[in-house]
Amino acid sequence: MPTVSSIVAELKSKGTAQTRKIYGRHGMDPERVYGVSVAEMKLIAKSARSQQALACDLLSTGKMEAMYLGGMIADGSKLAAGDLNKWADTAAGLQMISEYTIPWLAVEHPQARTLALKWIDSDKAHIAAAGWCTYSGLIAIQPDTALDQAEIQSLLDRVVREIGTKPNRVRYCMNNFVISVGSYVAPMLKQAKAAARKLGLVKVDVGETACKVPLATAYIEKIESMGRVGKKRKTLRC
Repeated sequence: MPTVSSIVAELKSKGTAQTRKIYGRHGMDPERVYGVSVAEMKLIAKSARSQQALACDLLSTGKMEAMYLGGMIADGSKLAAGDLNKWADTAAGLQMISEYTIPWLAVEHPQARTLALKWIDSDKAHIAAAGWCTYSGLIAIQPDTALDQAEIQSLLDRVVREIGTKPNRVRYCMNNFVISVGSYVAPMLKQAKAAARKLGLVKVDVGETACKVPLATAYIEKIESMGRVGKKRKTLRC
């Protein structure tokens, strides 16, 4: 049976300088990555499915790949809210964790909405980013009848009002929130498109990468043209 020590050793052995460089270009803390590709992590995860305690131990290491792997195998519905708060806090400099792993787990938790709203209000950029991504995730997977559309409208208004004052990655996640509303909440398509027009092109420093910030108006229009507005996802996990 795999252990934290054995998995960390395997991650270290599969890390490469090139992948570390790629992660660094995306703004991740080079001291906290091993340089393991997502494809390799998925292979390792197959040997540790349904091992909740192991997943929690991996999430507590503070190392990017170990945390990402822990997020692959953990059941978010069975985690303690306190642990999710702790892991969100330790994800500074690891956007793959704050913007992907933490939201993946948080949306499965019974207190997902409460956590998302709490994190959105955080003064720490990586926690605020996790909050916006978590709420975007809820929008993507929950039926419209389970969503508070007045609250979502308030958050759309907040994005338009505050996005220019927010840190780099928070702006990116706020822009994606508007896209998520327009893509997944059919009754709020008009409101999302209105917010997107007000945002225009959001400027975000994406480091030494070819990544581009999606133009919310164009993205939502593309989803609309494909007839996919309101089509929910089963899970956030990739």
